[in-house]
Amino acid sequence: MAQVELLFKNGKIVTSGKIIEGFVAVNQEKIVAVGEGDTAPQALKTIDLKGRTLIPGVVDPEVHFGSHRWVGDEFDSETRGAAAYGITTWGFMQPSANMGQPYKAEKTEEEVPLYADAFGLFKELGEARSMVDFFLTPKILKDEHALEIPRLARDFGMTSFKYQLHLMSPERTAKYWPQSKSQGYFGFDDGTIYLGMEAVAQLGRPGIVCMHCENWEIARLFEERLLKAGRKEYKVWNERSPHFCEAGHVHAYTYYARILKCPLYIQHTTTPETIDEITRARADGATVYAQTGPHYLSLAEDMWRINVPLRSQETIEILWQALADGRIDTVGSDHTNTGRPRKEMEVPGDIWATRTGFPSRGEAALPVMLSDGVNRGRISLLRMVQVCSENTARIFGLYPKKGVIAPASDADLVVVDLDRKVKVTNDMVHSSAGWTLWEGREMKGWPVMTVLRGKVIAEWSDGGKRPEICSKPFGRYLPRSLGS
Repeated sequence: MAQVELLFKNGKIVTSGKIIEGFVAVNQEKIVAVGEGDTAPQALKTIDLKGRTLIPGVVDPEVHFGSHRWVGDEFDSETRGAAAYGITTWGFMQPSANMGQPYKAEKTEEEVPLYADAFGLFKELGEARSMVDFFLTPKILKDEHALEIPRLARDFGMTSFKYQLHLMSPERTAKYWPQSKSQGYFGFDDGTIYLGMEAVAQLGRPGIVCMHCENWEIARLFEERLLKAGRKEYKVWNERSPHFCEAGHVHAYTYYARILKCPLYIQHTTTPETIDEITRARADGATVYAQTGPHYLSLAEDMWRINVPLRSQETIEILWQALADGRIDTVGSDHTNTGRPRKEMEVPGDIWATRTGFPSRGEAALPVMLSDGVNRGRISLLRMVQVCSENTARIFGLYPKKGVIAPASDADLVVVDLDRKVKVTNDMVHSSAGWTLWEGREMKGWPVMTVLRGKVIAEWSDGGKRPEICSKPFGRYLPRSLGS
């Protein structure tokens, strides 16, 4: 082979299905060779892995921008955090009202456009400001959005679509999450969901419907009862939205998906009851994928409030087992930037007065999987790469361009030091919110270099307090093709 631009050598390479001692050669943004022994080509630049591990860049399927500030500013700060900690492809789940328009905390119905009309601005902002590559999963907020699905797939390469089921019936539930107004939710029903499933089923692969399953029409009753009882402790948020509120939605909508032959992706798999429903639906012939998140795998119910809730420590162990044995397919960060310091969000000891959500989930995702997963023996390194990169790329129509170290794939790579121990501090955070709920935890296993399409975009120097960005933004939008 002629001289290549970049060569990684002297490390463990995690390829699809095996780990080798060897090298990876990169040229013109692509991986051109993966091998063992002394067969590596000459290179203009060589990076000595020094025994460390090289994995594919993380393909994170779930991030939300624009709930608290302008999307352009979100691209600037939040994708830096993604790049710093090993995410090279981000799947944005956006409402059409937050695609780069001037920020407004509350929208009107007239300010919820079609995605075909809003997409150009989002793509332009992303390709000017994003540190990582990205794709788009539109949120279906009304019938008109469901009806434009065929055009979005054909003309813009959008093949995944999302419903947030907890935001149905806004006349009864909107007061429980004021952010629904910032996203442009004014009411959708099962008919809207049927239209979307019907359209996606007709697309074929990799068309898929994603769902946030959490029945707030029932959860509001538990909230009223808990408030009357004077309960304020943090774990009450789990009791407000008990396991069956999630599993019940999964039960109902996997049935509809099977009838329509529409692949379904369960966004937040957080309970054993949900896992049982997914397993049952698969046995009945439905195509159903399950995602969990780093926060659901490492933070227990007494830590904070988030939708879907954090669960018990016992449930955390069940989720790890399901992730390891294949009942859960992927991990997604569900990153949202609250844009506020912790002291402005939290009223200690009062879950009702504390604001929902917390930042820096994207930055925590790979460290949690390495530290709490691989280094604690809950999941193998091979399986971690599957659930963080390969499976997501396959499900969302990006494989083998993304998600794997193989010839002809994009050279999206992360150098991992499995032995590095670091105590998490807020000054490690790139997110504009400036804090993390993992503060104070010592984690073992960290990404120390991130490469996007053959260019180093972040590196953690020895003695540095965090990985630093070492590239200008050059992220690209990733259209997906039907039939892939």
